Amino acid sequence: MSTSGTSLSVNLNKVALVRNTRHLEIPSVCVAATKCLEAGAHGITVHPRPDERHIRAYDVRDLSALLASDWPQAEFNIEGNPFHNLMDFVRTLRPHQATFVPDSESQSTSDHGWTFPDDAERLRPLIAETRALGVRVSLFMDPDASMMAAAKALGADRVELYTESYASSRGTPEADEVLQRYVDAGRAAQAAGLELNAGHDLNRENLTAFLKAVPRVREVSIGHAFVADALELGYAATTRDYLRCIRDAA
Repeated sequence: MSTSGTSLSVNLNKVALVRNTRHLEIPSVCVAATKCLEAGAHGITVHPRPDERHIRAYDVRDLSALLASDWPQAEFNIEGNPFHNLMDFVRTLRPHQATFVPDSESQSTSDHGWTFPDDAERLRPLIAETRALGVRVSLFMDPDASMMAAAKALGADRVELYTESYASSRGTPEADEVLQRYVDAGRAAQAAGLELNAGHDLNRENLTAFLKAVPRVREVSIGHAFVADALELGYAATTRDYLRCIRDAA
């Protein structure tokens, strides 16, 4: 964790997406992970989908081995739908954190969080199993304060606030109202005994303001914007600038 209390986890999905357009195994997700961790990133995130459109099963295994051997202090976070392929990785690799995301197999990216009581009973045994394996559970959630106590009651350790609506509202008349929903959801989560993560469309322009407004965010997971920035700046410079954004919020 950073000195500001917020960790940076770099999502490498888009690195794998570029690699998959050819059969040359470049760019390498393990090289990307190494360069980001060397520059100070606190962890690595992957979201392997069943169709392997970007991260593939061997990437998850290779990254797990890399972090265990060379970066034991770094966190490995595997995201995905626990009713698709996520649990196979959790059972075999036991990452530090599993982020349960309710995406369908066909959607291009995550676009909503879990809802309760609708999803509660089918999630409960998988949360219990994951925690019994020694893996922290984070639930991907919309910024709805009323859902946070239910997430805790299911046994989750953390929630990851889905931040797309925050990002898309920046500069609009609704921005303050939208941000307040995240503040309220974060406070409700912490009042219920949950720790707080955040991710989706966070970038160098909006990250600091979010962390200033929403207290005690433990981790941000950033992928699409990070890789876009890295194409121009390089992995190391991009990592350092996101860490600067986090420090600026402290």
